[in-house]
This record gives sequence, C-alpha cells and structure tokens, in this order.
Amino acid sequence: MSDADDIKNINGATDPIVPIDFTPHSEQSQNFSYRFRWLHLVVATFLLVSVMAAWFVLTARSVFVEVNPITAQISIDNGTSIKLGQRYLMRTGSYQITLRNEGYHDTVTRLLVSEEQSQTHPFEMRKLPGIVSFDSADLVDARVRIDGVDIGQTPLLNVEVEPGEHQLSIVKDRYLDYGDTITIEGRSVEQSFSASLEQAWATVSLSTTPSGADILVDGEIIGSTPLNAEIIQGQRDLVLKFAGHKAWQEEYDILAGEDFSIPLVELEPADGLLFIQSNPSAASVTIGGEFKGLTPLEVALAPGENHELTFFKNGYNSNSLSIRTQANEERDITIALEPILMTVSVMAQPEDAELYVDGQFRGTANQTIELMAASQQIEIRKAGFIPYSTEFTSRPGLEQVISVALKSLEQARLEQIKPIIVSAAGQTLKLFYPGAFTMGASRREAGRRPNENLRDIKLERPFYLGVQEVTNAQYRLFNEEHSSGTLQGLTLDNEAQPVVRITWAQAALFCNWLSDQESLPHFYDVAGEDVVGFNPDSTGYRLPAEAEWAWAARTDGSGNQLKYSWGSDLPPAENSGNFADVTARSYLGQVLFDYDDGYLATSPVASFEPNQYELYDMAGNVSEWVHDFYGAVGSVGGVEVDPLGPTEGQFHTIRGSSWAHGSVTELRLSFRDFGEEVRDDVGFRVARYLEE
Repeated sequence: MSDADDIKNINGATDPIVPIDFTPHSEQSQNFSYRFRWLHLVVATFLLVSVMAAWFVLTARSVFVEVNPITAQISIDNGTSIKLGQRYLMRTGSYQITLRNEGYHDTVTRLLVSEEQSQTHPFEMRKLPGIVSFDSADLVDARVRIDGVDIGQTPLLNVEVEPGEHQLSIVKDRYLDYGDTITIEGRSVEQSFSASLEQAWATVSLSTTPSGADILVDGEIIGSTPLNAEIIQGQRDLVLKFAGHKAWQEEYDILAGEDFSIPLVELEPADGLLFIQSNPSAASVTIGGEFKGLTPLEVALAPGENHELTFFKNGYNSNSLSIRTQANEERDITIALEPILMTVSVMAQPEDAELYVDGQFRGTANQTIELMAASQQIEIRKAGFIPYSTEFTSRPGLEQVISVALKSLEQARLEQIKPIIVSAAGQTLKLFYPGAFTMGASRREAGRRPNENLRDIKLERPFYLGVQEVTNAQYRLFNEEHSSGTLQGLTLDNEAQPVVRITWAQAALFCNWLSDQESLPHFYDVAGEDVVGFNPDSTGYRLPAEAEWAWAARTDGSGNQLKYSWGSDLPPAENSGNFADVTARSYLGQVLFDYDDGYLATSPVASFEPNQYELYDMAGNVSEWVHDFYGAVGSVGGVEVDPLGPTEGQFHTIRGSSWAHGSVTELRLSFRDFGEEVRDDVGFRVARYLEE
C-alpha cells in the first residue's frame, strides 16, 4: 500500500495533498527552551536533606546518658539529638537535660558533650524525703532530734526526713536519753519509729528530828522532811537545814530506779558565830583558857553557855569579858587594849628628821615620846638621807635613849650604797628600807579570798626592787630563742613588752645568769636545769619575796595601806594600768566597761603611771612570779621577820593583777594567785638584797 492510500478522510475519501512552505533549519537560529517541573524541587530537597543528615552523622558523637535510677525519663530540651537504642547521637556542645522519676526530685542540669567519639555521662537523681512519724510510747512532749537538730515533740507525725542513715535521739526531763541509728528509705515512703524512755531517778526517803527541815539537792530546795523525793541519777549533794540547827550534809551516788531510805537524821542545835576584832589587831585570844588564835578571828561557840574570852598583846594590858551566844546567832565584838607606855628620848641628826613608830608618823625625831613596853619598829627619816630603822623595846623602870645620825645619800654613795642601780641587762632597781606592815585582807573586804589571811610582817633587810617588769629584749640576752608568742593575732613578743610564757624556774635561772654577769653569788641553788634550793644570805639577783612585793605595792610610807593601786574605789582612775577593759571584751568574760587602757593584751612596760614608790606595773600589764612557794599562810606565831615563804611545794605564788583581770577580787593589791605552768599574762621583775 502506498502512502497515498493512507491519506483519507473519515468517509473514506481521499484528501488532496496540499504543499507547504519549508525552510531548512539553520544552527545559527536554533534556540534552547527549559521548563521548571515540581519534580525537580523534590529531588533537590531530598539531596539537601541527605547531605545534611550525612554531615550530622559524620560529625555527631555517640552519647550514653547513664541515670540512677534506670527507670528515669530523660528529656533533652535544646539542641539536636537522635536516640538510637540507649544512646544518643549529639554534636559537641552544651545541652539542657531534664530527668524525671517517681519518688525522686526532678533534675534539670547541663549535659556537656565533648569531642570524644563515644562517651558516657552518669547522673544521680536525689530521692524525695521519707515521710516519718515518731512517738515515745506512753510519754508525750519528748523532744525529738535528728542528727542533733530539734524537730519537735512527740507524738510527731508525717515529718519529711532526707533518705539515708541518721542519728535519732529522744529526750525528756527526768528520763534517760534514747538514741539509735535509723535508716530512712526516702521516695515519700512512710516509716514510723517508737521509743520507750526509762526513768532517770530514784525515790529517796528522808526524815529528820525535828521534822520540817528544808531538803536541798545540789543547792536547790526540793521540799521539806519527811519526804519521798524523786532525785535524778548521779552524784548528788544532799543537805538538810533547819533554823537554829547545824546543817546535815552527805553525798550520794543515785542510781536510776534503785530506791532507798536514809536513816532518821537528828539535827543538832547550831553554834553561835562570833567575829572578834581588837584595837590593835593581832592580839592573842583565849576562850576558856584555850588559845584560839590572833585577831581578827572568827570562832564558833556552843549556844546557851557562858564563854570567858581573854586578850593578850605585848605592850598592852590584858582584857577579859564573858560572852553567851544563842543557837544560830552571829555577833561581832571589838576589844580595845590599853597600851603600857614608857618614856623614851629620841635624838637625831639632822634635827628636822622625822620619826615613825611602826610605820606611823610621830613628828620630828628630836623629842621625848611615850612608847609601848613592847617591840616596835622605830624609823627616822629625812629626804636626801638613808632612813634609819630598828626594832626597839622599851623597858619599864629604865631611862632609855635612841640616838641616831642619818647618813646622807652622798655618804651612802661613798660607801657604795646606791639608792638606784642598773643591772647588766639594763634593768633599773630602786633601793628600799622597808618596815612593818600587815599583809592580807580583812574577812569583810569585798572580793577577799580565803588565801588572804592577815599577817603581821616586819621587813628588816633593805632590798633593791626592779622599777619595771623584765622585757622580752632583756630576757633574750639570757635565752635568745625565747618567744612570748601572740594572742588574737597580736604579738606579745615586741622588745619593750614584758616577757611572758616562762616558768618560775626559768625566771629564777635568769636571775642566776644576771648574777654571773656581775660576779655576784647565786641566790638559787641549781642541779642541772632544776632549781633545788636557795641561799637567803646571798646578795645575788632573785625574785622578790611575796612580803617585799606586797610592801612595795600596798604601803605608802605613812602607815596607810592601799586597796587598789589607784586608791580605794572602782573603776580605776585614768591611766592607772593595763587591765581587762573594753578593748578586751570580745576575748575576756569579765571586763571593766568604764575603763579603756587601749591594749587588748600586754603593753610596753612603764606605759602607765607609776605607784607611790615610782614602781611601774605593780598592778596590770602582767601578773608576776615571786620567790615564795605557795602554801598555807597566817600569823599564828606573831610577827614574821623577812619571810621567804615555805621551803618546798608544788606551786609558786603569783602576785598582782594583769591585762586579763577585771574583777574586784583580782584588781585588789592583796589578791594572791599561784601556778606552775607558763601563762601569757604572767612575767616577773628582779630584786636583790642590799650588800651590807
């Protein structure tokens, strides 16, 4: 079939062939046409996502988030992460992660993904508190403490307690404390604990004749006899007191739950108490012919009886009286003794010298005076002359004369007696010609302590006493390695501050070293590094005797004695010394709030006004070691002459107040202390006898 046969119309007729114009295609005129399809966008997007996913996979790190508990829900709140099983694909950086689990606190924290390819990050969730209840069996209002913190009283319900082990204690007055270690599960789990407290007392039955006596347990009144008393366990001091009767006292070890009875106590009528004084003091007292001591004196006398009291003192007429006391009565009596007087002529050069008898001024020395027929200390003084002092006893029926020519200081200098000397270590010492005085304090003096008994002292040997306390610089000439240390960040070791933190023995060895520098005989006997005795005849350097220290601190040269270094009243006058004042209130418990010396601890020596003898720091700055062993004191044997204290003992006496003292007791010049260990408020000054 030809092509013409194919060209037909619908009806089967053949259409005529019509020729058209044809122009051959030229390459120069050919044009390219592109049409955009949506399929292209889809393919491009797919390719881009594939590239980014591949880039993320290649740069991400494999991260395992390990959480305790393992049931926790993990939410990573920022950044891109892909979870694959139990691990995450995450790029390096910081992510916020939230952890949730029932019974635990929600945890929001940071997850820091490092450069490491595979890494694990552990997290520990904190348990919620446990819900805990406490009770104390049949008791209520017992205090409950968890790890020492009071959380309330029983019964105590639904208290939140952190999980873990805790120390539980349940306490109530008059019951034994309950303690136990408990384990709290936490996670809002409810738990309860119960404790049974045992009684901490025993019932003690007490009765007296007569009945109605006050019962005191450790000083507190709990009732009156007869009584079944519930007394808390422990060592208890029981006292039974009834007006007009002697107190009954015993100590008992009370054991909880072990009841007992004390046999009937028969109370005895109380003695009468008699306080005896005399004018003059230190008179001997006998009661019913039995010697009782020296005035001032306190004695107990049987009630309802007459007691004959007789008083004796050399140079005075005796005196007697009868006393009758009632039960529990307190009485004071004062007896005046009449002196036995004799006429004595006193002649002295220079003519205007002054006369002192037993420390009391009696006018010019050239006179005829009446003296007691007893031993008395006679002193003749004049400024610029060395005082004359002697013990004189007038004799009835004899004409007696005291004739004295005083030596001037110039004469004394020529005779090598110097009123002031300077030691090899640079200490200035002043020469004193002491006299008679009374040490201690009256029982009625506020602040008095039992170790301050009144003592009649007579100092016959002239002595030199350091004007200032020994400084750190002076002590380091002997021991260059010594340090006085610090206090509250403040140094105690400056050169001008007084040396502290030394023992009595170290102070004594310093005195011997000082004697060596001046070729003087040792005062202290030494074996190795131990002080084993002393030579009272030595004129070498030593610590001042307690009596010398007391004389220099308290007497004023006119027969008077000072209570405080500044006078008789508190607070101290300005610039009186370095005491426990307002500057030390943050460190010390008892201070003088009306006084400010400007120093918390030690001050340089001689920073304050000197005393009546131009001696510095006899009160305040540091307390001072003195020579004497510490022991019992009291003038039962009359006047003590140049006493140096007991011959042996464990402790040594300390005199004077310090920067750490602020009470009435400690600030008084009669205050006595003792010790054997170093202290940061105890130093010393040196002394020596005058070479005769």
